[in-house]
Amino acid sequence: MEVELRHLRAFAAVARYRSFSRAAQELLVTQPALSRTIAQLEGALSVRLLDRTSRRVELTDAGAEFLQHVEQVLATYDQALAVARRKVTLRLGFSWLLPDPWAQQTVNSFEETTGASVTLTRIDDPVQALRQRAVDIAVIRGDVVPPKPVRTIRLYDEARVAVCARQCALADLGHLDWSEVQHWPLVVNTVSGTTGPWSWSAEQRPKEIVETANYDEWVETVAANRGIGIVPEVAQRRTRHPALVFVSLTNAPPIPVNLVHLPDAPRTLIRRFLDAAVAAAQP
Repeated sequence: MEVELRHLRAFAAVARYRSFSRAAQELLVTQPALSRTIAQLEGALSVRLLDRTSRRVELTDAGAEFLQHVEQVLATYDQALAVARRKVTLRLGFSWLLPDPWAQQTVNSFEETTGASVTLTRIDDPVQALRQRAVDIAVIRGDVVPPKPVRTIRLYDEARVAVCARQCALADLGHLDWSEVQHWPLVVNTVSGTTGPWSWSAEQRPKEIVETANYDEWVETVAANRGIGIVPEVAQRRTRHPALVFVSLTNAPPIPVNLVHLPDAPRTLIRRFLDAAVAAAQP
């Protein structure tokens, strides 16, 4: 039988903790499975590496000498992986204003734990970019159902806020109810917007819709007092425009924030990014 990396990691863990149970917890395996792995290693080497008693595990002389070399091998192996992973990049697509602080926490955690890097790609249609392989994973907002085989992971919900031009009458009111939006012209980003006529029932929809094709057009159209806008509250913290005023919006349904990816994308990197993303989304 050939000695494999898993044998060396198992032996190093048992030697470090002097315990099969604690080593098994670290390696995320069962204790019987770990015992079999150590037995395989000792059988392949034809030498006893560990002395086991009912209370404690000790290294034999051969085991202590072997451990020094194993630790060097594992350290060199881990360094080689780190060097290789620094060349690996995960492309994260988004249409506008990444959620904060979720995005920063997720990217930092992913890069620290994997050694890979994240490239941020602003694109008007993240789902289309994903299907064209221009990005590996993407952030989308709203009740969007991407076409198969795209997979969706729900992260959390964002609150909505209204925005209008400084000379708009809404700026003086200071607040707006969701049911009252229908009385105002509504500026909509038709490509990546999270609020539009589809957000209300037919009888409650705004009577006048002003369409734009991207976030920049949407901002300038609202600033020009062509209508009001409805956006996630992150826009209030991140958008600085002298002609805009943000207004409290009550009784508005929240906006879902999702991650989308393809099932055949780089699996290990995607899984690690999803793990970091879900952890950062926890309250």
